[in-house]
Amino acid sequence: MTDQTASPAADYKDTVFLPQTDFPMKAGLAQKEPAILARWQEADLYRQLRDARKGREKFILHDGPPYANGDMHIGHALNHILKDMVCRTQSLLGKDAPYVPGWDCHGLPIEWKIEEQYRKKKFNKDEVDPVAFRAECRAYAQQWVNTQREQLKRLGINGDWDNPYLTMDFAAEATIVQELMKFAETGQLYRGAKPVMWSPVEKTALAEAEVEYADVTSTQIDVAFEIVDAPNAPELVGAYAVIWTTTPWTIPVNQALAYGPEVEYALFEITTHVDAPWNGKRVVVAKKLYPEFRARVERQLRALPSAAEWSSENPIVEFDDFLYDAAEFDGGFYNLQGSQLERATARHPMHALGGFFAKPRPFLPGDFVTTDAGTGLVHMSPDHGEDDFDLCKAHGIEPVFAVEGDGRYRDDWAWLGGADERRMSVINPKFNAPDGPICEDLRAAGALLSAAAFQHSYPHSWRSKARVIYRCTPQWFIPMDQPIEPLPFRGGVGVGNENSIANDSPTPNPSPEGEGLKTLRETAMQAITDTRWVPAKGENRIRSMVEGRPDWVISRQRAWGVPITLFVNRKTGQYLKDPAVNARIVAAMREAGVDAWNDAAAPALLGPDYDIADYERVTDILDVWFDSGCTHAFVLESGKWPDLTRPEGHVGPWADLYLEGSDQHRGWFQSSLMESCGTRGHAPYKAVLTHGFTMDAKGMKMSKSLGNTIDPLTLIKDSGADILRLWALSVDFTEDHRIGKEILAGVSDQYRKLRNTFRYLLGALAGFDDKAEGVAVEAMPELERYVLHLLAELDAKLRQAVEDFDYNTYVRTLADFANNDLSAFFFDIRKDCLYCDIGPAHPHGTDKRRAYRTVLNVLFEALVRYAAPVLVFTAEEVWTTRYPDAGSVHLLEWPVLPTLPEDGELVMRWDRLRDLRLSVSAAIEPFRRDKIIRSSLEAEVAIKLKDPFAAASASSLGKEEFEELLIVSSAQVTGFADDSVAETKVIEVTRTTNHKCGRCWRHLPELTEDGNLCDRCTEMLA
Repeated sequence: MTDQTASPAADYKDTVFLPQTDFPMKAGLAQKEPAILARWQEADLYRQLRDARKGREKFILHDGPPYANGDMHIGHALNHILKDMVCRTQSLLGKDAPYVPGWDCHGLPIEWKIEEQYRKKKFNKDEVDPVAFRAECRAYAQQWVNTQREQLKRLGINGDWDNPYLTMDFAAEATIVQELMKFAETGQLYRGAKPVMWSPVEKTALAEAEVEYADVTSTQIDVAFEIVDAPNAPELVGAYAVIWTTTPWTIPVNQALAYGPEVEYALFEITTHVDAPWNGKRVVVAKKLYPEFRARVERQLRALPSAAEWSSENPIVEFDDFLYDAAEFDGGFYNLQGSQLERATARHPMHALGGFFAKPRPFLPGDFVTTDAGTGLVHMSPDHGEDDFDLCKAHGIEPVFAVEGDGRYRDDWAWLGGADERRMSVINPKFNAPDGPICEDLRAAGALLSAAAFQHSYPHSWRSKARVIYRCTPQWFIPMDQPIEPLPFRGGVGVGNENSIANDSPTPNPSPEGEGLKTLRETAMQAITDTRWVPAKGENRIRSMVEGRPDWVISRQRAWGVPITLFVNRKTGQYLKDPAVNARIVAAMREAGVDAWNDAAAPALLGPDYDIADYERVTDILDVWFDSGCTHAFVLESGKWPDLTRPEGHVGPWADLYLEGSDQHRGWFQSSLMESCGTRGHAPYKAVLTHGFTMDAKGMKMSKSLGNTIDPLTLIKDSGADILRLWALSVDFTEDHRIGKEILAGVSDQYRKLRNTFRYLLGALAGFDDKAEGVAVEAMPELERYVLHLLAELDAKLRQAVEDFDYNTYVRTLADFANNDLSAFFFDIRKDCLYCDIGPAHPHGTDKRRAYRTVLNVLFEALVRYAAPVLVFTAEEVWTTRYPDAGSVHLLEWPVLPTLPEDGELVMRWDRLRDLRLSVSAAIEPFRRDKIIRSSLEAEVAIKLKDPFAAASASSLGKEEFEELLIVSSAQVTGFADDSVAETKVIEVTRTTNHKCGRCWRHLPELTEDGNLCDRCTEMLA
């Protein structure tokens, strides 16, 4: 005990170390981030990083092109933040991870917007010069590229923003044509008439990825076709086969009826008690579906004016048994096996119109006919259904192309064609309504048994939101099940000669030795197996899609896109396969883009060996999914972006990762897979990462009409991009996830805690000199060594999270370490040491304090690096606050941590001590709450432990270290006198009678009155 005393009023604030930093508690991100972003742009941080990582292992993420149409929305923000996180974490690991952003610029949405402008001016787009029209589309796309680019840059995305890729660049358009020619040269193109998804509003074919489904109310009808011949069941002649459909507009194009050979049908006679045209008619439907059919007819009859006198209890219609032989009687019906309908024919309800409608309609066996709904008989229109087309084609029945591109029957069509004033688009609900022209005419012909509303899911164009139809039109297809002939190898890696169409691999369709050539479907299925899918369920999703997908429809009937640059022989119908012609086309496209494909240029493109009069120049354009499916070719392999180059002779997937929303399993992931497998024999990617969709706080889809959208631009303006980034990387993005005010408030709180951790570190490390203060690991106290072990565990977990692309775990683990291991544990315990273990006699403090600051320095260097990919602006602010002249934090690599000896016992011991500390804090809390004590430093604790290891762990520290761990005045640990007691731990808390040191505020037995200095503080001030 020292003789030095002090008055209780003495102020020792100037004698202790208080953390000091210019790093503010209030973030002010919205104001600070633009200035930081400007500094990065001025310093060309992206190029600095490329130079720093030059020669390192590559990690190439290929950016899926967002569409150049509209402002950035929350989905854009999430997607690009994830991509940035991928590249930044890979760069942190020391890899060269470039990021080249891109945009999809062709296609219907942009064309539709330009058409809208013409419609407002009362102009017909078809009367506009196509070159001028495409120029407007190009300008519109460029406008939105520029807008979105600035918005995405504001997120802190580090990329080659000055040199993005655009599918409308001439070089890109030329490469897309190159890729098309590879399919052509290997015979993987054909023109055929098949039913495809067609938008009558937009007058073009659509891909499945361009279609969305919504609930609609359609009209369901039961229509009777009179049977005129039935060789296997003559008794059916004069009876009526009833079909059920929800697309009345397809009846005018009916050419056959389908039955199920194994389906059991019933023949019966309808008797009604009201005036109805089908009274007394014999009808055929599937026996199993009789109850539903009867109910529909009953409802229809009760709607007639003449049915008013009939109550709901009295049957208004009876279905009489029509018996031929008792042996055939079963359950009140004459039974008929579906196979008996073989070679039967019926006549169309509108047969009186003659011509097409007068031809007999054959019954055809269809394995797709079920008894799930309807009548068990299906009317066949090969123009408007895939099953219809395949079945009819197998029996020599061809499409008639009755429906035009705008959805109306053609001018010469006998029923509701151009001469009928009731003619309208087939997707018009009025046209199909129970009182519309279709039902009106069928009713007049005595063939309509029922017509009523029917609610179901129906395909719509996701752009125009209008209904689509299946329509048979001549289109260009890539076959899925045709063996692929290898493309002759005429070049090296990349595109080689810029006008060549040579492949990048001498074996674009590799097959195991002894096997024949693979089909595109087989190649794609193998590529799916060879690809890493994150999450793993993505593999099953795309596998099921590719397994059952039809041939790829690559043609569209529009103006804004890459043309299908083929010449077709007018006599043979075959397209020209001439490498010299193809090379001229590619060269012309590279020079002038899509406008190079025109009638005037055609003779020169064909060259002297061909007469233009013998060839048709195809005027269709490519599906935009083919465009985007080719991006790997003109972005990764062209050499235009040297940062993306692979070693000479590289064979196999070029990109390490594709990352998009889960909807792209049927979109970009699949079109890229098809394109690369068809031309290279493998996928363009090694791994695919997918994210879900952002819902509102209640889990509902965001919609402007519902007013539940979150605008990322507004959020950034109000709160800063780092808050948005932290949200995006905190949610489980592999599933659909949520955002809302309360969720963002929680994210802001999480950010505040992380910021305060860095603020503490900066302040606690003020003036730190590693050379003067640094302490070797082996000389550190146990607590510091334990925290370094925790840091090593964190490091391993974060590395694994990066490997797994598990950024939710990455952020959560980092935040938990900062909050639980540091703020609530390590910092809390050592604050007394930091503040008070320093003085004139010890300018750098005690050995314990120097060890603590050494570990704080290690923590700072590690944590700022870990946080940099997440909080890109904040980490830069943190780094430059401590090192104003050190350059950007984003040039740093993964931290190198101190080497630690294996010490599992130390970790176990301190894990027990932490548990004990929590128990003691919980025991003290009621005393604080009741204001018996104000601070845990006023508490004395007596602890009884049953666990001998825990007791030994506590005893091993020494009294002073143990009391510092618990932050109490006094602590004693004993075992239980009686081993039979049930409790494993008993903690008794009392208020200390010790006096309080005037400098460190600890209550110690050595002090005789409050305000005196304890021995430690006296020594520090000596």
